[in-house]
Amino acid sequence: MTQTEQGWPRSTVAWYMVGVMMVAYILSFIDRVILGLLVGPIRADLGISDTQMSLLYGFVFAIFYTLIGVPIAWAIDRYNRRNIIAASVALWSLMTILCGVARNFTQLAFARIGVAIGEAALSPGAYSMVGDSFPEKRLGRALSVFMFGLPVGVGLALIIGGFVIRAVSGSPEYELPFIGTIRAWQLVFFIVGLPGLLLALWILTIREPVRRMRPGEMENISIPATVAYMARRWRVYGAMILGFALLGMVMNVYQIWGVQFFVRVHDLPISAAGLRLGIAIGVFGTAGILMGGWLTDRWRAAGHTDAGILVGLTAGVVLAPLAVWCMLAGNLIVSTLLLVPIGFFTSFPFGAGAAALVVLTPPRMRAQASAIYLLIVNLIGLGLAPFITALITDRWYGDDLAVGKSVAWVTGAAALIASVLMMITRPLFRAEVAAVATADRQAGRSR
Repeated sequence: MTQTEQGWPRSTVAWYMVGVMMVAYILSFIDRVILGLLVGPIRADLGISDTQMSLLYGFVFAIFYTLIGVPIAWAIDRYNRRNIIAASVALWSLMTILCGVARNFTQLAFARIGVAIGEAALSPGAYSMVGDSFPEKRLGRALSVFMFGLPVGVGLALIIGGFVIRAVSGSPEYELPFIGTIRAWQLVFFIVGLPGLLLALWILTIREPVRRMRPGEMENISIPATVAYMARRWRVYGAMILGFALLGMVMNVYQIWGVQFFVRVHDLPISAAGLRLGIAIGVFGTAGILMGGWLTDRWRAAGHTDAGILVGLTAGVVLAPLAVWCMLAGNLIVSTLLLVPIGFFTSFPFGAGAAALVVLTPPRMRAQASAIYLLIVNLIGLGLAPFITALITDRWYGDDLAVGKSVAWVTGAAALIASVLMMITRPLFRAEVAAVATADRQAGRSR
């Protein structure tokens, strides 16, 4: 592979890889989030509740996405990352299409499991490849560009998905060759799933970066060794991961139940509600994640080794009051305007969080550590958060129109607790980074 004199890939090669990974990340969120826009028609056709929908959207997806991610990451730390990611994109795209032939709750759940298994390889593989392609002083920006796919993917899913749903809803049923009659909501899954098959081929055009090692690091590290490494540093890893997981709750709750708040409480059509959330997350969220990455690099260059944690703290402090106010304002214009800073700050910390994890973790275990990080972040943010919100609406309030109050409770509490955890994490993170730097210098001198 073409390398610079310093041993890093050429800038064009490295950024091309990041760009393709970003496109894959965008598509993964479109395929993942589109289900949230289809709550109404799926509930009507399959006869299920908000709580069951939250299981399909959250827990069913998150459990398999996170658990399968650890053994996949083990393979990513050993074998060709590009090829594993290409195969995973093809798998999740096919399973998204299969969501479109589901006839009951169980079939849709199994198709969502397939989507989750396919998507589990992307982030650990990308974190590992980016970590081997950029020096630490540029990691914040590089990972933020990859994470750019999160707000863009969610935004496009909400905006385009809303309009696609409105377009296909003109006819209640469609006839497809070899498949037969499907409903309008099922056709949506075909439309968003097919482009991924082409993307899988495009991924094969990127170059696999050379794997890097710290002085004295073993070439292959097992999952138990990675878990043991993180367990010995459980205070810093635990507080950091839990903090970012709680921040992730805000975006995940707004993606599905924020849309339903505008549909149910303010009587907007799905396309209009999706447009509001889509612009907030897709446009302002994109600005937020890029700003977060830029600040991470800038603050790190200024000597703040805990820059990524500081970005997370900033997000939590800002989001705690805004997330509550938006849902309880009682005015459509005010709630819509508040989506702008909420969209910005829900995305703001996630490039920083990925950069913090990469800095903290030895190169040969980064994919596995990333999978463990994503396991916790997604079980809490993607699995638990929508489920708790739906449970509060169904069981506490017993009223679909109370969804805004449920969102306010969950997101406000999550952002507040995340802020506390980030404050706890900062000194722990600084101490660990200093210890790693000292150990690297000593290992380098002993070689």
